[in-house]
Amino acid sequence: MTQDPYKVLEKRYHRIGAIKEAQAILHWDMAVMMPSGSAEGRAAQLAELDLVIHEILKDPEIEDLLTMAESEPPISRAQRSNLAEMRRMQIHANAIGADLVVALTEASSKCEMRWRQAKPANDFKLVSKELQNLLSLVQKKAEGKAESLRCRPYEALMDEYEPGLTIQEIDVLFDDLLAFLPKLLEKVLTKQQPAGLIVGPSGNFPIDRQRDLALTLMTRLGFNFELGRLDMSLHPFCGGVPEDIRITTRYSEESFVESLMGVLHETGHALYERNLPREWRLQPAGEARGMALHESQSLLVEMQLCRSTEFLEFISPLIKTTFDSRAEQLNTESLIAYYRKVEPGFIRVDADEVTYPFHVVLRYNIEKSLISGDLLVSDLPDAWNDAMRNLLDIVPPDDQRGCLQDIHWFSGSFGYFPTYTMGAVAAAQIYAAIQREYPDIREGVRTGDFSKITEWCCQKIHRQGSLESTSNILINATGEPLNARAFQRHIEARYLT
Repeated sequence: MTQDPYKVLEKRYHRIGAIKEAQAILHWDMAVMMPSGSAEGRAAQLAELDLVIHEILKDPEIEDLLTMAESEPPISRAQRSNLAEMRRMQIHANAIGADLVVALTEASSKCEMRWRQAKPANDFKLVSKELQNLLSLVQKKAEGKAESLRCRPYEALMDEYEPGLTIQEIDVLFDDLLAFLPKLLEKVLTKQQPAGLIVGPSGNFPIDRQRDLALTLMTRLGFNFELGRLDMSLHPFCGGVPEDIRITTRYSEESFVESLMGVLHETGHALYERNLPREWRLQPAGEARGMALHESQSLLVEMQLCRSTEFLEFISPLIKTTFDSRAEQLNTESLIAYYRKVEPGFIRVDADEVTYPFHVVLRYNIEKSLISGDLLVSDLPDAWNDAMRNLLDIVPPDDQRGCLQDIHWFSGSFGYFPTYTMGAVAAAQIYAAIQREYPDIREGVRTGDFSKITEWCCQKIHRQGSLESTSNILINATGEPLNARAFQRHIEARYLT
């Protein structure tokens, strides 16, 4: 009896899913535990796994199986969605050769490890050669994928993180944001001016107690420590796999606020990964839909929820208990003032809600120019500083606080940045929908009960996996496609009333 082509494909893609999960743990280890001198060996390991996946997807039999399965598609709508994701992965793989896959993996690992030296040394030239080599390979990848996907090279890179996303869609969204954000920023700064200098909690905050506080809040939000862990790294991130979630943060004994918010942000990512549809584990349809929704979940937790008045009322006594302090700077009012402080700054991950989109617009414009060849790597620091001056009227004093601050480009991730602001906009839209469904939700937050929020997201976002498009998931969850209206209302209500 002839096997069902679709069922054969499920087995092949199950193997790919398992290999990708092994890669995820290796990437976590590289960022957290691996000795710096081991970079070359790890790059070779990751390149070999990439090559195995590439060879599976480029096998002519996969093309035959896909063609047969598409000619008589499965009855199940979910299986048809899975089949469509299989085809998308296969198109991406067939657009580039095996040599380029290996070269990209090795160049990404080498460039990332050199960036880990260049950033603390505040020396862009230390990594510029590796970045130029990596960029050249990314450009080749973009051109090959653009031809296969019938889109622009930069859109082909965005498709890796947000399927189907176009430059036009981003331009419309960013134009909408820039139509009101500059004036709104000016109004907020004027409103906050009488308050004078707003200083965040400072002093001696032992790292072990910061970690204890983080663990408590992660547990409250639903993080399962039998299936995950919290560690330290140079750049906070969420990695691992659904049964083994790895979150990292960075600490400063002088202040706990950045580390704590970083943990809460990554917990949002972790909950999404943990709650993906179990019945589709290791299948393309069982993966997160894209980074726009992923960022919506991290920013829903960090920005919408954990910077709210209700959350800060809940957390203030907990902070005082954790650090054995009665300091006024840890009172609810002081925390609200600090977390509501709006001020143009150099560092994206520390930016407030109002100025954050400007950081993303800057990176979006620069990386488009890098991919098109209109901007040379050697000119990147100056282009960065010019853009900061134009958008936020500030100029970084050094490259560590300028073009070296993010890991993305130095690990080969081009096309990712737009999803951060898409996520912020979607988070506002999602939280507005949650509040419509549960008008008393803020009272729950005030007592540290986040169950309705996390369950709503689990059902309407997380468990959808890649069974629907981002647009359909958002429409089904909130009643409308992605737009900036809820974000604007949220910003105005929080910072101008």
